[in-house]
Amino acid sequence: MINIRTKAEQALHEFIGEGTDFRPGQYEAIEATLTNKRTLVVQRTGWGKSMVYFVCTKLLRNEGKGITLIISPLLALMKNQIEAAERAGLRCDVLNSTKNSEQKAEIIERMKNGTVDIILTTPETLFTQLVQEALPQINIGLFVVDEAHCISDWGHDFRLEYCRLNKVISTMLAGVPLLATTATANDRVIADLKEQLGGNVYVSRGPLMRDNLSIQILKLNGKTERYAWLCENIPKIPGSGIVYCLTRDDCDEIADFLNKNGISARAYYSGKKTKNSDEIDPNEETERLFMNNQIKVIVATVKLGMGYDKPDIAFVIHYQTPPSIVAYYQQIGRAGRNLDHAYTFLMNGKEDADILEYFRRTAFPSESESKDVYNCILDKGNASSYDIEKRLNIQHGRIENALKFLVNEGFIYKEKSRYYPSATAYCYNREHYEAITKQREAEFAQMMELLDTDMCYSRFVVNALDDKTEKNCGICANCLKHELISSQVSINAIEQAAKFLDGNYMLIEPRVQWANTSFTKRIKIEKPNETGICLSRYGHPIYGELVKKGKYEDNGFGDRLVERSASILTPYITENEIAALTYVPSLRSDIVREFAKKLANKLGIPCLCLLKKTSAQQQKEMENSSFQCENAQRSFSLYEDAAVPERILLVDDMVDSGWTMTVCGDILTRAGAQYVYPFALAATSKKDS
Repeated sequence: MINIRTKAEQALHEFIGEGTDFRPGQYEAIEATLTNKRTLVVQRTGWGKSMVYFVCTKLLRNEGKGITLIISPLLALMKNQIEAAERAGLRCDVLNSTKNSEQKAEIIERMKNGTVDIILTTPETLFTQLVQEALPQINIGLFVVDEAHCISDWGHDFRLEYCRLNKVISTMLAGVPLLATTATANDRVIADLKEQLGGNVYVSRGPLMRDNLSIQILKLNGKTERYAWLCENIPKIPGSGIVYCLTRDDCDEIADFLNKNGISARAYYSGKKTKNSDEIDPNEETERLFMNNQIKVIVATVKLGMGYDKPDIAFVIHYQTPPSIVAYYQQIGRAGRNLDHAYTFLMNGKEDADILEYFRRTAFPSESESKDVYNCILDKGNASSYDIEKRLNIQHGRIENALKFLVNEGFIYKEKSRYYPSATAYCYNREHYEAITKQREAEFAQMMELLDTDMCYSRFVVNALDDKTEKNCGICANCLKHELISSQVSINAIEQAAKFLDGNYMLIEPRVQWANTSFTKRIKIEKPNETGICLSRYGHPIYGELVKKGKYEDNGFGDRLVERSASILTPYITENEIAALTYVPSLRSDIVREFAKKLANKLGIPCLCLLKKTSAQQQKEMENSSFQCENAQRSFSLYEDAAVPERILLVDDMVDSGWTMTVCGDILTRAGAQYVYPFALAATSKKDS
């Protein structure tokens, strides 16, 4: 053992200089890994988990052993680790979806001949046919699972793709040192991970208290007040930071608000796309700007979380409450990694519980969804996700979710883009899913307790993570007996926030491709609608609330909505030379027609009755594009004697999938309109992280 320690210390000095020592627990984890124990490292952010596998890699490679294969969930995390590894003198590369076929083949060849020390990859890439066929020819000296809590479905950030790793561990890695690392695992998750890692697992677990993070709870439930606080106080905090949100829409809106008030900010979430393939990935550009302190704030979903390593993040603000203490601890752990002091602020919105309940409810496929998707594949012999969508009235995302679970459970398998039934008999794991959902409900209840506790906030958090420390942090708002920054906001800040929310509206991006229905195939729409305008998000402060009240309480949309719509549309109509407006008809209510008449009168253009509705199911009952598109195609037609102007505004109360506007616009276009401009009072679509 003395020999291992000496070599390990020499490697440490090569990496970070002479005179440095291992942090408590680091050497023990290295020794356990190198003596072929399966090692689980559960240590707080900034402890140096990556140094454990860098040192192990260095020692193993010096002995002529195989390469280190690191499984990591996020591209941002991979970039950070590549830079750190190369600074440590290790040759490394990334194998993931950003590489083209030629690059992947070249990297795999380097893995086979051992001319690389570390390869980082995602579980999705690991289980591709290309990598699976190559693995038996690759000498693996160390297998690392980073952010290992993703393996456990009891973990706060469970990834279905991760749970297949235990099959690799149990079948391919006998005798290969295995290291799993995480900063966020309580007793339940650790027990589950030990079982999944198998064998004699050495657990390196240290104290979780961060003595440089000051926590404050802000009781600002209203959206206007929270916006006002952000605008007024972010400039007062030195350095750069993160504002975490639960939804993509909130990220976009808050980033826009901060920028309009002189605070440089960028939104960051999964699914951000470039318009052209040669443009820089917007998230990568945001990371670069943030890392170089060229922007003050990243407004992010949980996508910016695990392992993101900017050492001088000065503050983390939660605009909404995270789903659990574990998730909260993981996210505030981004702050103060190399600072003497950093701030964290937790807000609580009245919308939080509904958003998180939706996330919990949709985390697992329902029994009916799972069974219907399986039977669809069984009946047809094989099917693509789009075949299933055309046959089943289930959201596309829910179909994809059910397919992932069915593959993971071994009931189906995938070849290219098609799914086939396997020999394993289907059954639904109801009890397990229900138990996890109940656990997540309990975790959110614990998170709500944090909002009202008079304990030291940091101590409450680490105790909830099964670190039983009795020491108070001494720097949180509860310990200090006063607020770190006042929760009171000025009248001026309130007015700024209210003005933004009052004047903010959304764009309606046109659909450009038809869905697969009885009437259309997945082909380009010949003449799509123009980019339209949506006044608000349904139920959001001011106009979204007025829309909700008008639709379900007042049976009509009042003058304030007419006035606001007209003020937005007047320059839009002038600029686009719109000659008239028409509306989406309904068999159940006249409130859209009456609103359209009042709006047309205010705008000084005629309101034309051009479209008619036939008896059909309500569009809100349709769950995916195929059903939504076909239902709209069956529902609307043009009056026979209708004279359609070249430029026309198409008015509706709600926009969700966009298919009603798309189909009605196509009908108007075929009847002579050259340009159709959609306008809706509220958007009802949901976008999560």
